[in-house]
Amino acid sequence: MDIFSTIAEGKIREAMNNGDFDHLEGQGKPLKCDDLSGVPEELRMSYKILKNSGYVPEEVKLNKEMMSLEGLIADCEDDEKKAVLQEELSEKLLKYNELMEKTKLSNSPKFPSYRKKVMKKLGL
Repeated sequence: MDIFSTIAEGKIREAMNNGDFDHLEGQGKPLKCDDLSGVPEELRMSYKILKNSGYVPEEVKLNKEMMSLEGLIADCEDDEKKAVLQEELSEKLLKYNELMEKTKLSNSPKFPSYRKKVMKKLGL
């Protein structure tokens, strides 16, 4: 298990011990794994095929990489390494913002509030 999986597992266990998962909406009910209600009907089959083939959009990959870099930066004690990681994070953030601008996801009225909620949950 890599360091990020270990950190994630620790956060999940901590949340479970704190009771953060108790009384969640839909508890005990099956999850809707392929909810594509926000995707236009004519694109749903394409999305499902891409998902089943293991395709991950570039912006999702970049977002995961940025979150990993932020964790590394927070834990790094070496100033030189921290500067290199910060530069790499800046490059990825620039690329991410360009992609988001192209796809117009960042202009969606729901995106900023959703991003804040996710970041808050992740403790970032």
